[in-house]
Amino acid sequence: MEAEVFLGLGSNLGNREDNLRRALERIGSVTGEIAAVSKIYETEPWGFESSARFLNMVAKAICRQVPEELLETLQGIETELGRVRGSERYSSRTIDIDILLYGNMVIDQPQLVVPHPLIQERRFVLVPLCDLIPGEMHPVLNRTFSELLEECRDKSEVRNFITPIPIAIGTRRRHGEH
Repeated sequence: MEAEVFLGLGSNLGNREDNLRRALERIGSVTGEIAAVSKIYETEPWGFESSARFLNMVAKAICRQVPEELLETLQGIETELGRVRGSERYSSRTIDIDILLYGNMVIDQPQLVVPHPLIQERRFVLVPLCDLIPGEMHPVLNRTFSELLEECRDKSEVRNFITPIPIAIGTRRRHGEH
C-alpha cells in the first residue's frame, strides 16, 4: 500500500533549518520518498509564549507504512533529533512532525486523528500546505485548503523565510538503503 501523506514540520530550538533538513532526510529514508516540499516560513509560536520563532513547512511523502506505524516512526525521528516531550501540550522544540493528511483517510483514534484536527485553525500549517495543494479538498470539512486559509481566524504572522531546503526529492529508497 502506498499513500500520499502530508506532514507538517516545525522547529524553534537549535539550528532550525538543519533540524528541518535532517527530519526530511530521515522521513525520506523511512517512507521511501519525499515527493515535494513547501517553502519555509518563519512563524510566531502558536498556543504558548516564546521569543523563539518557528520555522515551519509541509512535506508531501509517499508512504508505505500504515498510519499508526508512520506515527510511531515520526515520533522516533523527533526523539532522534532531540525532541523532549514534557507535560505541556505546546512548548518549544527542536522538531515537531505532524501527520496532516494520509491520503483521503479519516482516522479518529485516541493516539491519532487524521486529518489533523487543527489544520483549519493554524496559518502556519495552511500557508505551506497551500504551496502544495491549494485546490485540494479537506476530506472532512469539504473546503479547499485555500478556502480554509481565507477563512482562518488565526492572524499570526507567517512570513516567507527561504525557498525549499535542497534535498533529494523523488528519490526512492528501499527500507534500510543509504
